[in-house]
Amino acid sequence: MSRVLGIDYGERRIGMAISDPTGTIAQALPTILRRRGRRPPFAAIVETIREYGVERVVIGLPLESSGDEDALAAEVRDFGGKLEARAGIPVVYRDERFTSVRAERELARLELKAKARREKERVDAMAATLILQAYLDTHRES
Repeated sequence: MSRVLGIDYGERRIGMAISDPTGTIAQALPTILRRRGRRPPFAAIVETIREYGVERVVIGLPLESSGDEDALAAEVRDFGGKLEARAGIPVVYRDERFTSVRAERELARLELKAKARREKERVDAMAATLILQAYLDTHRES
C-alpha cells in the first residue's frame, strides 16, 4: 500500500493526517486554517500530497445521524471532486459521524493540559487521524 492522506474538512480548519508507507498507521499533520469566505486552500493540500507521495485521499463525509447527506456533505463532495481534479489522484469518502467526539475523547486520554486538549486544531487533526486510521484498518492488504 502507498501513502494515504486523511482529511477532516471544516469551514474554519482542515485537519490532515498521513499514513506510513505501509498503510498501517495514521499520524496527524498540522491543521490548515481557512479564511472565511475564501475557497479551500487547494494549493497547500496538493503541496502536502506531493511532499509525501500520496496516492489516495480519504475525506470524512459528514452524514446526518440517519445516514442521509445534507448540504455540508454536498459541499465536502464538491471539495473532494475539485481536489481530485487538481491533485490527479483518487479521493474516497468515509463516514465521519461522531468523529469529533471520539477525537476529543482520545485527546482526553493523553496527558495534556485541559486547555491543550480543547484546542480546535488538535481536535481537527485527531479527527483526520481517526478517519484515516479507520480507512486503513478496513483496507489493509492481506
